[in-house]
Amino acid sequence: MKRIIIAIFLLAEIYGLSGQASLDSILPIRGLTLSAPSPAGVDKFVSFINTELVPRKVNTLLFLIGYRYQYMSHPEVVAENALSESDIKKIVAACKAGKIRLIPQINLLGHQSSADKLGPLLKAYPHFTETPWIPSRTDSSTVKWPNEWGLYAFSYCPLHPDVHDVVFEVMDELMEVCEADAFHAGMDEVFYLGEEKCPRCQGRDHAELFAGEVTAIRNHLALKNRELWIWGDRLIDGKATGVGYWEGSYNNTSRAIDLIPKDVVICDWHYERADPTAVLFATKGFRVVTCPWRHTDVTLQQLKFMVDFRNSATPATKNNYQGMLHTTWTGGDDFIDQFYGRKEVNTRRGGNYVEAFKALFDTMNRMGK
Repeated sequence: MKRIIIAIFLLAEIYGLSGQASLDSILPIRGLTLSAPSPAGVDKFVSFINTELVPRKVNTLLFLIGYRYQYMSHPEVVAENALSESDIKKIVAACKAGKIRLIPQINLLGHQSSADKLGPLLKAYPHFTETPWIPSRTDSSTVKWPNEWGLYAFSYCPLHPDVHDVVFEVMDELMEVCEADAFHAGMDEVFYLGEEKCPRCQGRDHAELFAGEVTAIRNHLALKNRELWIWGDRLIDGKATGVGYWEGSYNNTSRAIDLIPKDVVICDWHYERADPTAVLFATKGFRVVTCPWRHTDVTLQQLKFMVDFRNSATPATKNNYQGMLHTTWTGGDDFIDQFYGRKEVNTRRGGNYVEAFKALFDTMNRMGK
């Protein structure tokens, strides 16, 4: 803990610029990801925005909601504990009042199931799956990871002729209720794409398939001047860079980095090491935000990299380095309870994402006025 505190003050002293620079000019994006609360937790969620996020100068909230909204366009995909329109409007109002940009997220393409449960889209439309020969996980008694198929999470087939009719209508409805101008499509850890047994995707180039789906989503959003954000791992060559199977691609999607529109915002996540891959995206012409998680020392090193990159970049790339987006990966209710000490922080994987969040924003807020 002492080492972390010293690091915070050193970073603040080095990059604080004696309070002469505005925080917005040093780090335009200062964000947090939070999963949607339960309906009963909405008021606590709003209070957390008002009392904790606004004073910390959080200006971007990535709202992980997925299918936990009471969609009118496709009620068949509504998940358990779904929020109502009035619930969402409370959160929207709090973000507006606090000058926080609210960006809703639904996992598209990959992550169509969790560790022990099939996701709402494939549960309602099982024929959308990229891997129909693998048994669907509908409860904890079915397919688990690891398994004989090497299945981690299902993907939908991006070439299925009906999938976008459903996905885009749900996406549009969520964007409207959130009054949002940007959407996060997830698209991380897509391990199942262009499968040999898929009647539509077999034999197709994986990079082109991935880029095609990113572009289709981006183009749909652009019809209403909305922006697309995605996680960046599938655009990194995992073997060549050494970041590995999870944080980079081993199924040849990385070449999509040269095939997708440059106005897509890349969320570059690394959790165990401060790998400087933001440079890859910025020099390719993308705006990029660095996304830490649970290790405070790694988080502060990632912050240092981001500020260094932004300070030393050429005029052509400086604004591509946009800032920081802290991730939490727990329920919205749980994170708030852990933040206030009502529950113990889940340290099963090591580190402490609450401590890392506090250290990150304490440090950033010492950097400028």
